[in-house]
Amino acid sequence: MSHLRIPKNWKIQRSTPFFTKDNVPAALLSHHNTAEGVFGQLCVMEGTVTYYGFADENATEPEAIIAIHAGQFATSPPEYWHRVELSNDAQFNINFWSNKDKTGQALFNAKK
Repeated sequence: MSHLRIPKNWKIQRSTPFFTKDNVPAALLSHHNTAEGVFGQLCVMEGTVTYYGFADENATEPEAIIAIHAGQFATSPPEYWHRVELSNDAQFNINFWSNKDKTGQALFNAKK
């Protein structure tokens, strides 16, 4: 599941600022998914970010658990439900990739 290949003709549509435990959006810590036609690339600069992937919106047990350490990244495919946990010293950002212009469009969806 991790490191699914982003198609080579896709481009980064948006990058987030760096997040830490102090400023990470709450939506990233609970069930959410990337939008249709959008790959998320989670890049860890410091510490560890643990990625939990779920079979669907209502799953409570993860089907994938991936620890992403400083200097590593993992990809999250379009419309795949997941959440993250951060180590105390974690610092990371997310690049959103697509083959279409996503200006002004939501790049992920939180659980309703």
